[in-house]
Amino acid sequence: MTPHTTSPASANRWLLLPVFLVAVIGIGFVIGMLTAPGAWYAALTKPWFNPPNWLFGPVWAVLYVIIALTGWHLFTTRPRSAEMRLWWAQMVLNFLWSPVFFALHLPALGLLVIANLALVLVFFIRRTWAAQRIVALGFVPYLAWASFATLLNLAIVVLN
Repeated sequence: MTPHTTSPASANRWLLLPVFLVAVIGIGFVIGMLTAPGAWYAALTKPWFNPPNWLFGPVWAVLYVIIALTGWHLFTTRPRSAEMRLWWAQMVLNFLWSPVFFALHLPALGLLVIANLALVLVFFIRRTWAAQRIVALGFVPYLAWASFATLLNLAIVVLN
C-alpha cells in the first residue's frame, strides 16, 4: 500500500463521522424541541446568574459537535474501551436530563441526573488525560457547562 492510499478500515472510519455528528446533534435537537422550556419553567424562580434562554441553543450546538467528534474518535479507535463506555454513559445522562427536568417537571431528579453527568465527565477526563490529552481537553468545556448547569439546577431546586 502506498502512503497516499486509504485503507478500507480508514475509509470506514471516516464514513462513521457523519453518523456520529447527525446522531448526537440530531437526537439532542429533537429532545430539545420536544422538551422545550414552557410556561412551567418560565414561572420558576431563577437565580441571578441564570443566562438568557437564547444562549443555551448555541452552547449545546457547539458542545454536541465536540461530543460527537469525541465519540466518533473513540468508537473508531477503541470501541470496547472503558473510555467509550464512559462516553455512552454521559450520552444517556445528557439525553435524559431535559425530559426529566422540563417534561416531567422534576428539578430535584434532574439535579441527580446532571450531577451524575458532571461526575461521569470528570471520570472521562481523568481516564483519557494521560493517553489521549486532546480527547480529554475536548471535554473540559463540556464539564464546565455541565457544572454550571448543575449549579443552576441546584439553585432552581432551592429557590422553588
